[in-house]
Amino acid sequence: MTATAAAAEALREQLLGRIRDVPDYPQPGVMFKDITPLLADPDAFNALVDALAVLCARHGATKVAGLEARGFILAAPAAARAHLGFVPVRKAGKLPGATLSQRYELEYGSAEIEVQQDALAAGDRVLVIDDVLATGGTAEASLELIRRTGAEVAGVAVLLELGFLGGRERLSTVLAGAPLDALIIV
Repeated sequence: MTATAAAAEALREQLLGRIRDVPDYPQPGVMFKDITPLLADPDAFNALVDALAVLCARHGATKVAGLEARGFILAAPAAARAHLGFVPVRKAGKLPGATLSQRYELEYGSAEIEVQQDALAAGDRVLVIDDVLATGGTAEASLELIRRTGAEVAGVAVLLELGFLGGRERLSTVLAGAPLDALIIV
């Protein structure tokens, strides 16, 4: 194992050891991945923020977009650590001023996300950060929304990818060659 692979595995184990499984939440049959213990552990949380900031630099990001809601918790400190601006991607109706919106389909209906119209511009390279990649619907909508502003997608980074839900496959086309980094895949 190379030093880089060993460091990635050590980070994975540190982070995974702080994620708690909560059975049957928010509904029966769902195994919720609770990142709250990771956020409460200063060593693990800082290691996570450092890793995300490294990805910002590696992918040449000029801005970081965080997806509502837990994506904000990870993206904002990563952007600050990387000395980049942070742009919240929110549920419809939560942002003041002129916004652009993107509707997308969920397993049980539809949803809509927004970004402020002047938050991104041509020439921006945006790294999208979220806590979990599940089915990929929100991430897919955010990439389409970012491109509609004229900005370029630098990539997507997530703490945890639930590989069995197919989000990576769903994003493969819309990523258009941009990288998808998951620090942990289960």
